[in-house]
Amino acid sequence: MERVAGRSGKSFVDFIGEAVRSRNKRLILDAVTSFYVFRTDTNQVLARGVMGYDAAREKANQIRKQQGLKWDQVSFKSEKKKSMSWSAPAAGGRLDVARNYNPSKRGRFRGYYDKDGNFHDLD
Repeated sequence: MERVAGRSGKSFVDFIGEAVRSRNKRLILDAVTSFYVFRTDTNQVLARGVMGYDAAREKANQIRKQQGLKWDQVSFKSEKKKSMSWSAPAAGGRLDVARNYNPSKRGRFRGYYDKDGNFHDLD
């Protein structure tokens, strides 16, 4: 086994195996990620919920041809997942937001009450 320079204790085979695993992980993430297609000049969303990188690329190309747009006018990005900290949990809690703006937090205090009446801070 040939050792790779700069790697402590890893053989060339280990290094290649690690690279293949990370590439496969990226391919899997690209396949299950939801994308949206938009116009770059107006930021108008043209399609949402397109699953997979290749499907998003094909959908963007299809929309570009249908609407007679140039290549640089249509693009796509992965949709961001909503964070649980920005909304009340799915358990049915009521989200409360403070009336006053807090400049040190650059926002308002947020929290929710659970079904038992306990308050949980989301900050």
